[in-house]
Amino acid sequence: MRHAAHLMLGSALVFAGCQPSSQQNSQVKAETPVAGQSDAPPLSEREVQTVSLASPDGRNKITLRDEGGMLRYTITRGGEEVIGDSRLGLLFANQYGLDKDLRILSFETAASDTTWEQPWGERRIVRDNHKELLIKAERVSPNLKFNIRVKAFNDGIGFRYEVPEQTGLGDVFITRELTDFNIGQETNSWTIPARMYNRYEYLYSEKPVGELQMVHTPATFEKENGIHLSIHEAALVDYSAMSLHQQREGVLRVDLTPRADGHLVKTQTPFKTPWRTVQIADEAIGLINSDLILNLNEPNKLGDVSWFTPGKYAGIWWEQHVKEGTWGNTDGPINHHAATTQATKDKMDFAAKHGLDGVLVEGWNVGWDGDWFNNGDVFSFTETYPDFDIEEVSRYGKEVGVRLIGHHETSGNISNYENQLEAAMDLMEANDVRVIKSGYVADAGDIKRVDENGIAQYEFHDSQAMVDHHLKVVKLAAEHKIAMNPHEPVKDTGLRRTYPNWVSREGARGQEFNAWGIPPNGPDHVLDLLYTRMLSGPMDYTAGAFDLRPNEMPVVAEDLQRNDYRSRIEHTLAKELSLFVAIYSPIQMVMDLERNYEARPDAFQFIKDVPTDWEESIALDGEVGDYAIIARKDRNSDDWYVAALTDADARKLIVDLSFLGEGTYEAQIYRDGPDADYETNPYDIVIETKDVTAADKLSLALGRSGGAAIRLKKS
Repeated sequence: MRHAAHLMLGSALVFAGCQPSSQQNSQVKAETPVAGQSDAPPLSEREVQTVSLASPDGRNKITLRDEGGMLRYTITRGGEEVIGDSRLGLLFANQYGLDKDLRILSFETAASDTTWEQPWGERRIVRDNHKELLIKAERVSPNLKFNIRVKAFNDGIGFRYEVPEQTGLGDVFITRELTDFNIGQETNSWTIPARMYNRYEYLYSEKPVGELQMVHTPATFEKENGIHLSIHEAALVDYSAMSLHQQREGVLRVDLTPRADGHLVKTQTPFKTPWRTVQIADEAIGLINSDLILNLNEPNKLGDVSWFTPGKYAGIWWEQHVKEGTWGNTDGPINHHAATTQATKDKMDFAAKHGLDGVLVEGWNVGWDGDWFNNGDVFSFTETYPDFDIEEVSRYGKEVGVRLIGHHETSGNISNYENQLEAAMDLMEANDVRVIKSGYVADAGDIKRVDENGIAQYEFHDSQAMVDHHLKVVKLAAEHKIAMNPHEPVKDTGLRRTYPNWVSREGARGQEFNAWGIPPNGPDHVLDLLYTRMLSGPMDYTAGAFDLRPNEMPVVAEDLQRNDYRSRIEHTLAKELSLFVAIYSPIQMVMDLERNYEARPDAFQFIKDVPTDWEESIALDGEVGDYAIIARKDRNSDDWYVAALTDADARKLIVDLSFLGEGTYEAQIYRDGPDADYETNPYDIVIETKDVTAADKLSLALGRSGGAAIRLKKS
C-alpha cells in the first residue's frame, strides 16, 4: 500500500487518501502536526487549518477546518455539495465546552478494506472499505483536549466526538450538541415528527427542509442536484438519541432527547458519542444498498448465537386488534380471553402444518385487566392467567416442533420490568423460549423509572436512560440464549452487529394501525419506510394480511369527511405478499387469522416458501415513496426472491434478472390481476410460472397500491 500523501497548501492540510489495497486487512497510519503547533499564536492571528478525507473511490469527501475559534465541516460527492458549511461542538453543564477557542493540533490517517460475516442478515458477507481520519484538537483556554474521528466510505460519511480523560474533566453533563447539518432549505425531505406523543409511529411527510421543525432520524433527503442522503446515527450507547431541529432555514442541528433530570447526557471521561452518519447515493436505491450503519458498529461481542434461528411465526395478536378476543382475562364487554392454553395449542397446530417456526402469545400474564395502558405497575412477568398453562404449552410446542415466542408488555414501567427481569428470563428459558417480543406502550415522556430514592421519574422512549435499559435487557437475554424484539423501542442504530440477539424491533407505524378505525397506513407508507426507517435496520412490521377489510365498520357522513374510520389494509393482496421480501426482518410474523390463510392456499404458498435469512440483497430500482424493486438470495439455497410494489399510482415495472446465476430458474409469480386496485378490487391476483434466465426481464403491471412477489427457483 502506498502511504498517505499529506499535501501542504499554504497552511491548509489535505489528506488525499491511501490507494486501494489488494490485502483485506492492511492499514496505514501517520500523524501530521499543523503549522505552528509548537509556538501557536493567538487564534485571532492564526491561519485557518483545513483537513480533508476522501472515500476509497474518491467521490465522497469531508473537509474540516478550525476558523474563528470554531470547528466546521462540509461534505461533497463528486465535487457537488451534500452538506454545506456546518458547525461542530459540545456544551457541558459545569465546564467550558467545545464551542469557542478551538483549534486543530494534528491528525492521524488510516485505511481499511475488510470483510466480515453476519450470523443472520440482509447479506451474509459485508465489506467494510473506508478511509479514516483522527483529528486531535483542543480548546485553548481553559485547555480541553478532544478528538474528531471520521470514516469515509463509498456510501457515506460517519464522524463522532471522542473526549479523553484529563484533569478537570471527570463527570460530564452534556447540555447541548452543536453538530449542524446545513442541508439547504429547498432540499426535499421525508420525515416524521420527533418528541411527539406517539413516539416513532407517524406517517411520513414529504416537504422542503425549510418547512421542518423537529424530526426523527433516519431522515431522508434529495438535493436539487438529485443526490440522495440519509442522516442518522450509529452505535447509540450510553448517550441520548438525536433528533434534528431546524435552526436557521435549511440548517438542522442535533437535538438530544432530555433525561428526566433535565440533563441530556450524563457520562464520564473518557467517552465517545455515537457516530453521526450521512449515507449518500446518486439514486434512492443506493441508500437501501448501504451497509454504513452496520460498519460503524463494533463486532459481535456475544460469540456463537446459533441458538437463534431466523424464521416465521404466527401469533395470538391480530384477534385482539380486530376485537375477536381480549388481552385481559376479565375485561371487555364480551369476555373472550384470547391467550388460553387450548387456543395456543390450536395456533401451534396451524404453525406446524404450514412450516412456521413459532407462536407468539400476547395476554398470557397477569396485568392486562383494567387500564393496563396507564398502570404498568401491575404487570407480572412470571404469573400466568389461570387459563394459560405455560409449561403445558411449551411441552406441546416441543411435541409438534413449534416454539413458544414470549411477550413482555411493560406499559412503559421499566423499573417494574427490571425488578422482575431475571426471574422473567428464567421462566422463558425454562420453557424453551428463544425470542421475546417486548412492549413499551406509553406516550412519549411517560416511561416510568423509579430512582434510588423511590421517586418516579418519567423518561422519553429514546432518552439515555432508555438506551441503557434496552441494552441491559438485551445483554441479560443473551445470557439466557434469548433474542429480543422490542416494540415502542429506542430506534435502531446498528447494534445488532455487536449484540446479534437484538434481532428486530418496531419503531414505526406497523400493521396494527390498519385495524383500529383511525387513518390506516396509506398506499405510500411502506414505500416511505423502505427509504427511511428501514435504513436503520430490521422492522417487525407484521405483514401478510389476507383479509384486507378487517373489522370495517359503517360510518356516517361526517366520519367519511374526516376520513379516519377506514379500518382496512390499503394494499392489494399481492402487495401484502411482497412485503415479506421488501421489509427485512429475520423474524417475520404471519399475522392474519388462520381461517383467512386457509381460504386462499394458493396465495399462502408464497408465505410458506419465502425465507427470512439472506445470502445477498439488492435494491434494483425505485424512488422514495413511489415504488421499489428488491431482490434477495436465500442463504440456504440457490433461489432468489423479488418484491415489486407501488404507491397509489398503477405502474408498469421492469425487473432485470441479470443478478441471477447461470442456468434456468422457474419464476413463480404472484402479481396483481388486470383489475387489481386497493380500493375497488384488492383481491385480484394472478399466480403463474415461467422459465427465465439472467438474460430475461420481467414486465409487471401493478395496480394502484399493488405489488408482485416472485420466487425464482433454481431448476
